[in-house]
Amino acid sequence: MTIDAVALAQDLIRCPSVTPRDDGALGVLEAALTPLGFVCHRLRFEQEGTAPVENLYARLGTEGPNFCFAGHTDVVPPGELKGWSIDPFAGTIHNDRLYGRGAVDMKGAIAAFVAAVSRRLAADGPPAGSISLLITGDEEGVAINGTKKVLDWLAARGETLDACLVGEPTNPKALGDMIKIGRRGSLTGHLTVFGAQGHTAYPHLADNPLPRLVRMLAAITEKPMDEGTAHFQPSTLALTTIDVGNPATNVIPAQGKATFNIRFNDAHTPASIESWLRGCFDAVGGAYELDIHCSGESFLTAPGPLTELVAEAVETATGRRPEYSTTGGTSDARFIKNFCPVVEFGLVGQTMHKLDEHTLVSDLTGLSAIYEVILQRVFTNLPVLTSPTASIAGSNG
Repeated sequence: MTIDAVALAQDLIRCPSVTPRDDGALGVLEAALTPLGFVCHRLRFEQEGTAPVENLYARLGTEGPNFCFAGHTDVVPPGELKGWSIDPFAGTIHNDRLYGRGAVDMKGAIAAFVAAVSRRLAADGPPAGSISLLITGDEEGVAINGTKKVLDWLAARGETLDACLVGEPTNPKALGDMIKIGRRGSLTGHLTVFGAQGHTAYPHLADNPLPRLVRMLAAITEKPMDEGTAHFQPSTLALTTIDVGNPATNVIPAQGKATFNIRFNDAHTPASIESWLRGCFDAVGGAYELDIHCSGESFLTAPGPLTELVAEAVETATGRRPEYSTTGGTSDARFIKNFCPVVEFGLVGQTMHKLDEHTLVSDLTGLSAIYEVILQRVFTNLPVLTSPTASIAGSNG
């Protein structure tokens, strides 16, 4: 049997799986994979203070290499429904475009991959190795009960992944533009500077923290963090809020707060950034508190066999040689990179998270054709994945 990518994408979009809800999306996927011979595991994870999340790991075959496709069926909220010209969960095709929340990010890519697998199985039979799908319902949310925990579950079973393709939308304008071979890290800092409250007419009797806060922020924003590296753009630091919460014009506040986000390349680690920040703040002086949260470190799958295989497949199917890039935000590839080489390639991302999110039907079928070429080459060129083989159990330290 073969599966139609467009019809499957429509069925997935019709499940309003706003993170962290599933609303039947994984059931739709499981129903498509089981007749193809996949063994499906529904994995529900939760922890105190977070909503439970449904995940799916499906595998066809028991031998290596294990080529994994990773993605997510959860979507961001649709926003104001009156702003949509078409029901965001109807899966409607209009003017050769498939509309709906998740059409681009990333139910369309999941459907394209499943359709590609079905065609390869119909043409060649079972692969000389394994094909797996790791699909989470927690990518658009806090990412606590999703991909990371599925990987831990795989490690406990002793399963390995040898290479992974993540179906996030990677192309800026046209299918074939770009492959993501890495991602910048993301670190958020919460800075609180302390002083002593007092009357503005008697500033010498108070200790105003705001001038120090201003100087601290100037110290970390007055010049670039770096000039970029071989595969990464320069790191960026963006102030996101400065808060005092002082309603009185004649009162010097006791404290001031600021929050900033740093997207950093492979010239930095969270530890090196924290050391730099504290050095800048200590040079200004005064009492302060700095809380840091890193949601993902930078990573790179250096150009090599896997990236070349995907790039050649894209070029074969589209006639376009894709650019290798590390731009954009974070993705679940930040977890997978600890287990095996990983690259990202999916649809055109211009409408993701927007009102009237949509993909061209031709792009959806085109992506499925690209995935089919990738699958064909993976299993006719086994050394690409088996030298060296990355073990889940051995690389999660």
